[in-house]
Amino acid sequence: MAKYAIGIDIGGTNTKFGVVDKHGNILRQDRLLTNKHEMVQDFIAELHEKLAPMITGAGGPEQFTGIGIGAPNGNYYTGNIEYAANLKWRGIIPLAKMVSEKFGMKVRLTNDANAAAVGEMMYGCAKGMKHFIVITLGTGVGSGIVIDGKIVLGHDGFAGELGHVIVRPGGRLHKGTGIRGSLEAYASATGVRETAIEMLTQNPDVESLLRDYSINDLITSQTVYECAAKGDKIANEVFEFTGQILGEALANFVMFSSPEAIILFGGLTKTGDLIMNPTRQAMEANLIQIYKGKIKLLFSDLQEADAAILGASALVTE
Repeated sequence: MAKYAIGIDIGGTNTKFGVVDKHGNILRQDRLLTNKHEMVQDFIAELHEKLAPMITGAGGPEQFTGIGIGAPNGNYYTGNIEYAANLKWRGIIPLAKMVSEKFGMKVRLTNDANAAAVGEMMYGCAKGMKHFIVITLGTGVGSGIVIDGKIVLGHDGFAGELGHVIVRPGGRLHKGTGIRGSLEAYASATGVRETAIEMLTQNPDVESLLRDYSINDLITSQTVYECAAKGDKIANEVFEFTGQILGEALANFVMFSSPEAIILFGGLTKTGDLIMNPTRQAMEANLIQIYKGKIKLLFSDLQEADAAILGASALVTE
């Protein structure tokens, strides 16, 4: 009887993957750079190169129920990645079919944030909850919506693209979608970088540690965080602005589905109170009375990537 499953989390920058046992323990894991591969075939080849020894070490393919994958714009119904804004592979990519042919195993695919939501529901701080939303704050902004204990997929598999809701009509251009003013353009790691550059440009007379970094290469969400932690005025204003926009958007999401909790997941959550405090304040300020003080706003308590790996593996263990 198969003992293991493979979970793969494809992000705009990194892909994390691991071997998971039936108790939800990640026995081995590794990662590779998603965005270094212009061709999806080269990405799958490197993935196979790294995973094959793990599969062999666990007793071979017959010990696995299959491979579950979470990916941007991953469609559970078709197994395709379709028009992902934050990946180099354009158009419709039949990823589940391609990975299945390469590995000789059953493969199921879903949206990456949906995989994270399943991971939180099975193993994380959403355990026992039937109504919650997971917001992933990474290269982009993803979302997994759970209502009555079920992931909301919609008629075509693409429900819950909350990162692409318009929060500032006519605002910042999202280069991947061509849409102006979306949440992802502001509240992602990419958005934090763009906000920092804008604030530095608009306030040339304000001193900032960020001016020690090259705008083209070295200003990232990480450098903004490091400068904010040292008390830098502009860097702190970046997080206040980002949290304001994110909190306003979360208030809208609350009034749509009345979740028990909203769980923030992904690299940007490493900034801790710098993002949490302004987000919570803005969310509460924009809720009508019946929702105020009722919605938990939490950071994922699973290690980074674990929720998405676990959730993806659950696609082939359910």
